[in-house]
Amino acid sequence: MSVKAIVTDIEGTTSSIAFVHELLFPYAAHMLPYFVRLHADEPDVGGILDAVRADANEAGADTERVIEVLLQWIDQDREAAPLQTLRGMIWEHGYSCGDFTGHVYADAVCKLTAWHQSGRRLYVYSSGSVQAQQLLFGYSDAGDLRELFSGYFDTRIGDMREAGSYRAIAERIELPADRLLFLSDAVEELDAAAAAGMHTVQLVREPGLATGSHDIVHNFEEIAV
Repeated sequence: MSVKAIVTDIEGTTSSIAFVHELLFPYAAHMLPYFVRLHADEPDVGGILDAVRADANEAGADTERVIEVLLQWIDQDREAAPLQTLRGMIWEHGYSCGDFTGHVYADAVCKLTAWHQSGRRLYVYSSGSVQAQQLLFGYSDAGDLRELFSGYFDTRIGDMREAGSYRAIAERIELPADRLLFLSDAVEELDAAAAAGMHTVQLVREPGLATGSHDIVHNFEEIAV
């Protein structure tokens, strides 16, 4: 395949799903009350709390009530923008304090580095916010990997299961879709990328993962481009 740039997902692709769901999310939920109480009077956090009040239609809610609402959203698995922003702040605190580092598979680090050194442009497209993406790669197990990437995309550019999102990425990075390779573990995402004209490869790191009509590899070293 003639590939000029590579777009990669994170969860299940460059990084363990368990790292996100068993470490990052629980950490944010555990730290949220403490973090909000400590920083509630600061403009950035205060603005988030006001956005929660507006979203919940509780303009007079005090800080403790806002914390309750945020924890309810977490229990409901709701991806509200104020919660996502606050999670990013909490994760930044955790990374910078050394509470954890971002998990990236060693094979992904090696191959991404080789592609970058060969002149291929690398991009990230994930359902996690751009801030969360940059934190994970900036504080990774292998050190700061942010210089490997030419750009980051999240769901602000579109749903990962919609072909239009991948067309928008191709337009944004000014390359024809057929010069792009998209990597993911999720069949629906790969189907959408293929519908947009991209090359696709599925990372199957866990047994029993659903597969489709895409090329399958078990690690980055098996990807031939």
